[in-house]
Formats: sequence, structure tokens, C-alpha cells
Amino acid sequence: MTISLEQRFGTPKPVIAMLHFPGLPGRPRHDRETGRQHLMDVVGRDLEVLQAAGVDAVLFCNENDIPYQLAVGPEIPAAMAAVIGELRSSIRVPFGVNILWDARASLALARATGASFVREVLTGVYESDMGLMAPALGDLAAYRENIGAKDVALFDNITPEFSSSIGTRSIAERAKSASFLGVDAILISGPEAGMPFAMSDLRAAKEAVRQTPVFANTGVQAERLEEILAVADGVIVGTSLKVDGITWNPVDPARARALTEKARRIRAAAAVTA
Repeated sequence: MTISLEQRFGTPKPVIAMLHFPGLPGRPRHDRETGRQHLMDVVGRDLEVLQAAGVDAVLFCNENDIPYQLAVGPEIPAAMAAVIGELRSSIRVPFGVNILWDARASLALARATGASFVREVLTGVYESDMGLMAPALGDLAAYRENIGAKDVALFDNITPEFSSSIGTRSIAERAKSASFLGVDAILISGPEAGMPFAMSDLRAAKEAVRQTPVFANTGVQAERLEEILAVADGVIVGTSLKVDGITWNPVDPARARALTEKARRIRAAAAVTA
């Protein structure tokens, strides 16, 4: 990265917490009767809980828009931008955006809202439950330049959920290619939201690309945090911070605080032994 993780997030090994939007306009889970106010209430409440717990950054995502799409309509980034814009004065930490699974829409949303990074599938080719995923990083990089979003970091999920890679290249080889092509961070995921990733995948990616940050992207839990942060450069966490550990529930203040406090202890211990 041209900007280090510590410069971008204010700490090494940051904890990035998910902010899941309720269903957005045009999607099956959208509540037409409560409309935009419901989006504001849910996202605004979770934002305050997460910031009070001490997370290092947040990631706005349309997680409830199942079944997901590989290309979304303009109503999705428009609705997310409207809510983020209204909440902007309340956001006290760096933030990113993620529109599942449309990298171009995510980048446009990031430019409109001032997000620091996007999380997307940016390299490789995958067969998935949503269809064939074949991102075009070169085109996206040109689009980022054209819209004036060069400062938006690209976080690349190289083991995307609900999918498997087409081809025989290993995790290490895919991580090396993504790093060479210029992504700003590499993400390792499990089979779906909230499901643990394989530690062997995390280690393989980190050993292959010492120069590029590698994040654990799904299934992060406080109980595993020491093991994970011994390898990973940071974590993205959502489900385990929710009430009863259920993805669709509100953020649980006690769960969020327990994880962030543990992360601080781990970082402090690492700084002493460094």
C-alpha cells in the first residue's frame, strides 16, 4: 500500500466491523412501509454501538440483499449513499463500502461518500451461486482513475463466499498475482458470511505476499483472535458481533466490546515483545 495500515486506520492489525444495511429498495427483504427511516435507524444504531465499543473502522455493506447480484441497479448505491451521507457527521472512524457483488458500484459509492476503501472480488475467475464471477481489475482501475477515486484502497477477496475458483492455481499463487497487479489488501474468507476460513489459507497467502496486507474476512471470533492476528494483518468481522451470533441481528454491545478489548490486548502484547 502507498498508505500503510497504521496510517489508514490509526493502528496496526485493525479491527474493521461490518455495518449491515437492511434490505434495500428493489430487493426482496426491503421494507417499503418503513422505507428510508428504517435504514437510518438500523445502520445509525449499529454505527454508534460499534464506535462506542472501540472498533478501528467500519464497513457498510448490503448484506441483506439476498439473493445477491453480480451487477446492481442504481437504486442500491443511491440508497446507501443517502444513508451514509446523513450519518457522515456521526462517523468517527475510517470507513469502507461493499456492494455485493458489484465492484464498480462499490467504487462509485466510495467516491460519493468519502470511503477509504472498498471490499470486492477483484481478481481471478469463480463459479458461484450467483453465476460466473469474472472481475476485470484493469477496467476497474481505469474507472477509479476516471472518477477521481485514486485514494480509495482496493481490498481483494481472493476466496469469495458462495463460490470456488476456476483453475488449479493455489491460494499462494492467487495472492501473489493479486499483489503484483496492485491491490491494496488481500482477504481470506470462509464458504459464507460468518463461517470460519481455513487458517492454512491465511498462512499460505501471508507467506506468499509479505509486502501486501492480508486480512481474515469471515468467521472471526474473539476466542480465535490471538491465533488469527498472529498471522493476519487485520480482521473484518460481522456475524460474531451480533446478538446471539446471528448475521441478521443487531450488533451486541457486549460482544463488540469483548472483541475490540481483546484486540487491544493482543496488539499491546505484540508491541512489548517487538
